[in-house]
Amino acid sequence: MTLATTADDAMPVPKARAWTRERVAGTMLLGLWAAVFAALAAYLVAAWNPELFSRWAPAYLSGLGTTMLLVVISTLLGAILSVPVAWGRMAKNPVARFLAYCWVYFFRGTPLLAQTFLIYYGAGSFSGWLQEHGLWFFFREAWNCAILAFTLNTSAYQAEILRGAIQSVPKGQWEGAASLGLHTVQTLRKVIMPQALIVALRPYGNEVVLMIKSSAVVALITVPDLMGQTRLAFSRSFDFQTYIWAALIYLAVVEALRHGVDWIERRITRHLKR
Repeated sequence: MTLATTADDAMPVPKARAWTRERVAGTMLLGLWAAVFAALAAYLVAAWNPELFSRWAPAYLSGLGTTMLLVVISTLLGAILSVPVAWGRMAKNPVARFLAYCWVYFFRGTPLLAQTFLIYYGAGSFSGWLQEHGLWFFFREAWNCAILAFTLNTSAYQAEILRGAIQSVPKGQWEGAASLGLHTVQTLRKVIMPQALIVALRPYGNEVVLMIKSSAVVALITVPDLMGQTRLAFSRSFDFQTYIWAALIYLAVVEALRHGVDWIERRITRHLKR
C-alpha cells in the first residue's frame, strides 16, 4: 500500500446536505420569486409598447433627475444639521439634551408624508404672516417645501447614526489622544471620526436608500419627480406597465447605491482584514 493510497483512505468523505424543512422552504421561496420575476418579464415583453416608451422615456429621465437632486440636496443639508443635533444628544447640558431629544423624537416618530403635508399645506394657512415677514417666496414652492421636509426628517436619523458611531469608539481612544496633547477638535478630526465613519457607513447607506424610496411622496404635492411623472404617464395612457418601469428604475438605483456602499466599505476597511 502506497503513502498516497493511505492518505486518500484517511480523507473524510463529504456528506450530502440533508433536505431539512428550512432548506425545502427556502428552495420553494426562491422558486416562487423566480416564477414571479419570470412572469413579470414575460408580461413586459408581451405588453411592450414602443410608442409609450418613446413618449414617456424623456419624462422618466427628467423625473429621475429630480428625485436624485432632491435626495442629494436634502441628505447633504441633513448631514450638516445632524451635527449640532448629535452634539446636543451627547451634551452634558440637560436643556440641550432635552431639545435634541425632542427633535429626534418628533421627526423619527411621525410619518414623512405627514411632515411634508404639514409644511406644504400648513404654510398656505399662514400665507399672510409669511408674506409680511418675506418668507412666502420660499414656502409657496412645492420643491422648497419638499427639500425642507426631507432635510428635517433625515437630520434626525443621521443625528442618531452619528451619535451611535461616535459612542461606539472606545473611550481609550479619547484618553490616548489626550495623553498626546490633542484638544477636542483635533481628537474628533484625527482619531474619533475616521473610526466612527467606518461604523456609520452602512447605516448612512441605508438612510439614503430609504430617502430614495420615500421621495415618491413628493409627487402628492405636485413635485414632478419620478413617481410624479409615472402618475402622469398612467393617467394619460392607463397602462399598468408605467408603474412597473418606475419600480424597476427605483430598484436599479437602490442596487447601484448598495453596491457602491459595499465597494467603499471594502476599500476603507482593507487595513482591518487579516
